[in-house]
Amino acid sequence: MRAKAILLFVAAVAFALGPFMVPGFGGFDPELYPNPQVDPPVQPAGYAFAIWGPIYIWLVASTAYGLFKRHDVADWDPMRLPLLISLVIGTAWLPVAMISPIWATILIFAMLIPAALAMHRAPKRDRWWAVAPVAFYTGWLTAASFASLGLTGAGFGLVLGEVGWALVCIPLALLTAFLIHAGRREEWVYFLSVIWALVAIAVKNWGDVWSVTAAASVGIAILSWRLFTVMSRGRSGSPVTA
Repeated sequence: MRAKAILLFVAAVAFALGPFMVPGFGGFDPELYPNPQVDPPVQPAGYAFAIWGPIYIWLVASTAYGLFKRHDVADWDPMRLPLLISLVIGTAWLPVAMISPIWATILIFAMLIPAALAMHRAPKRDRWWAVAPVAFYTGWLTAASFASLGLTGAGFGLVLGEVGWALVCIPLALLTAFLIHAGRREEWVYFLSVIWALVAIAVKNWGDVWSVTAAASVGIAILSWRLFTVMSRGRSGSPVTA
């Protein structure tokens, strides 16, 4: 267990250092697509990406706590391997995204799947050190995966245009969020980062692409209602159901 805890901490640090190792990345290069994606509606407003700061810090703190305080605790171990896989892939994501949006899209979904599994396997104890940071990370990956899919679909002219792909990917992200959350019904932190992304999409498209603003706003309302429900039941001690 200690070996996995060490590897996970190292992976989290490497993941957090990624932006410093690839300092030129400011989003996908529009010219990497046959149909350049200069200001795509599916992509959140630029300020939203500041969420990576808290994600990096929280994951490093979580894995450090797991290494130094919980390396030999059995219920911490099941989440380590899937989270390690996600972070190792994530470390490679930035340099790949500089050159290939298709592979970057594949990789971000490959990050999401084990991250969701890690969230489901995280221990019930030490919530703010274990499941909460993983859930926060997984929530952002959920939104980012479908934003990347929408960019790729529109950028390569696959059936729909930019608005069409946004209107497809927002509901898909919402559905995926509910499916992932079903594996850890009491963890409301997961919804925070998904809602953050949807708000940034609504803000970006406000006054310009109203259909996308409306779709994002519906998603915000639905997830906010679910967030409130989960938090309320958690405070009352009632079991959280669908």
